[in-house]
Formats: sequence, C-alpha cells, structure tokens
Amino acid sequence: MYFINNLKTALAIVASDFLSKSGTMFIGERLFNKVNIGRKGGGDTLSRSIIKALIWRAIAFINTALVSGAIIGSAGVGSLIALSDSIFKTSLMVVYDQFWNRIDWGKELENVDGDGI
Repeated sequence: MYFINNLKTALAIVASDFLSKSGTMFIGERLFNKVNIGRKGGGDTLSRSIIKALIWRAIAFINTALVSGAIIGSAGVGSLIALSDSIFKTSLMVVYDQFWNRIDWGKELENVDGDGI
C-alpha cells in the first residue's frame, strides 16, 4: 500500500506472493533438511537460522520483485517493494525458525543423519 496506494493491487501482490513463496519455501526446507551443518540437539543453531533466512530472503526478493513488478508494471517499484519486504521479513524469519525449533511436530520424520524417511 505504501508504494502504490491502491488496495486492490496491494492485495493482488500479497496473494500472488504468498502462493509462489509457499511452494518455494516448502522445497527450500526439504533441501535444507538434507544438510546437517549448524544443527545441534535436534534443532538449528542461531547461525544456521540466520544463513537460512538470508538465502531464503535472496530467493524471496527475486520472487517479490518479479511478482510486484509484473502486477504494477514497474520494475523500480517492484524492487522497492521487495527491498522493504526483505528487510522486515529477514528478522521475522530468524525469530520464526528459532521458535519452530522448540516444537517437536514433524521431527519424528527425520532420522539422526537428517536424511528423512
């Protein structure tokens, strides 16, 4: 809303962004589960969470810039939206990942090597 001042367009960006990022995040988490670097005690260390967040945000930045730019018709505004989105959500991702480490749901599907079933 801040950059375009149009609720309908903002909602279209949010919906498209949500759908496309849900799929890429699911795939990314499956790939990260195959790597044990930065794992300790069945969860991710803070450094692993930060690295995961930065890698994810790079992918998400491209995704948001493309989606926003295509909907608005301006690569510049799409990039501004993606930049503000990345700054805000990178810190949220680290907090989310550390919080999720405290939840056991789904961990029974991973073996000690982190290979999954």
